[in-house]
Amino acid sequence: MDRADRIAAAWRAERAGTPVESIGVVTRIWQLAKLFGAHRQRVLARLGIDAATLDLLSTLRRDGPPYTLTTREIAERTLVSAGAISQRIARAERDELVVRRPSAAHHRAVEVTLTDRGHELVERVVDDLLTDELELISGLPAAERGQLAGLLKELLVHVSEKVDAPDSQVGSS
Repeated sequence: MDRADRIAAAWRAERAGTPVESIGVVTRIWQLAKLFGAHRQRVLARLGIDAATLDLLSTLRRDGPPYTLTTREIAERTLVSAGAISQRIARAERDELVVRRPSAAHHRAVEVTLTDRGHELVERVVDDLLTDELELISGLPAAERGQLAGLLKELLVHVSEKVDAPDSQVGSS
């Protein structure tokens, strides 16, 4: 028995009618989120980047050449407020990872472009991070990882429809 099993058993013993079926899923997802989050923080610290900067650089890199998006597009893709995006961009610009300039296409928009330095950093970090995270889930065979990914996607869609909460940026690299 793991922690989730013990919690469910305790509730069944104390309150026979309490619906405990969700504990096996939700408690384990919370535990995994904490473990993955703490591990990712340690890996990113070792790699010399914070999660917010990686999110910004990854968003630009995934868009493909010329690795340029408006601040509004970045905010939409990262599910982060415009104010938070502005702070992230300012830090990354200070570190010469991105440059920003007025958009030629939209007179009020600002475009953000990945610099060579930012491109090199995101290339190095993403490979190291994703290889490390693959090792964490390697206890499941590839077919089961695919099946779990599909089930989690279905669950996420269902829960997102039922819960009125802001989107989260967790794990968006």
